[in-house]
Amino acid sequence: MKNTFGQSLQTTIFGESHGPYIGVVLDGLAPGIEVNDDFIKEKLALRRPAGAISTARVEADEYTFASGVFNGKTTGTPLCILIPNTNTRSADYDKAGRVARPGHADYTAMCKYHGFEDYRGGGHFSGRITAAIVAGGAIAMSALEKKGILIGTHIYKLSDLTDREFSDIKNDISALNKKSFAVLDEEVAEKMIKAIEDAAKDADSVGGVLETAITGLPAGVGEPWFDSVESILSHVLFSVPGIKGVQFGAGFDKVCERGSNFNDAFRNEDGKVVTATNNNGGINGGITNGMPVIIKCAVKPTPSIYKEQQSVNLNTLENADIAIEGRHDPAIIHRARVVVDSVCALAVYDMLAARFGTDYFTQE
Repeated sequence: MKNTFGQSLQTTIFGESHGPYIGVVLDGLAPGIEVNDDFIKEKLALRRPAGAISTARVEADEYTFASGVFNGKTTGTPLCILIPNTNTRSADYDKAGRVARPGHADYTAMCKYHGFEDYRGGGHFSGRITAAIVAGGAIAMSALEKKGILIGTHIYKLSDLTDREFSDIKNDISALNKKSFAVLDEEVAEKMIKAIEDAAKDADSVGGVLETAITGLPAGVGEPWFDSVESILSHVLFSVPGIKGVQFGAGFDKVCERGSNFNDAFRNEDGKVVTATNNNGGINGGITNGMPVIIKCAVKPTPSIYKEQQSVNLNTLENADIAIEGRHDPAIIHRARVVVDSVCALAVYDMLAARFGTDYFTQE
């Protein structure tokens, strides 16, 4: 089993959707990083369900530091965050009779854990676990912001609707991080919300594309091959439930064009090397070039839908139909955006600690 990510900063997640606790352990944080409870709660609130476009399961996410924090700052020893589960309805999953839910990990989990897994609410595979990732990611994000590194994500596409791309990135990130529904164009936001509500009325779900910007990264971070910036970020992004594709820079949008259109020309701007365009997404040869790192992630429609679907009973291996009961999101993309921010923060922290050392984050 592998529930740990990172080298210089190791992030370990644990717990199940309907177990007593979920949590995260961060091992490798620099001592002396400020732990801002208001900032952590703000990030957790962005992930929390909200209204008709989200699940009816709402958790308070009242977390506890079990270790690693003293007098409001990290000690440098392993930091453990515990978050209790308080709003579970396990009976909803008993009714399914172990019929595999299409699009979920029910079947593959049984194959791996031989039927001993806690399948209620998806168990360890549940998006509920991302609350712990967000709590841990908020600590990394806060440390990055002190170094001038900002991370923000918006819903670039949902159904057939498209938001504008990043332009004034720092101001766009600042605006997005204050929004519960992260879209840059407010007119498009209203249409996207309606599209989610329409899917819910049809007992269905809808997916889309997130666009993330990471700005303020110094040039020279990353490795040329197996630990390239793309490799590490892709690794952690594909660990987020529902992510089915990752693109850096112009990626699939422009790779069929000629090199003369795709290449980013270098220029000297006030003594600093910059690129005239950013089709490579701030990365050359696996290493940051100082421009913003731009990522797009494909987020699939929520697999839990109320429509009847074909499946198999895992106990008898007989064909069966299932109409999933319980409480589900008609879209997860608006809640996933802060999870994407959080895993990116943990990965960037890890790469910077490897490049400059742990004390980088507490140096003036």
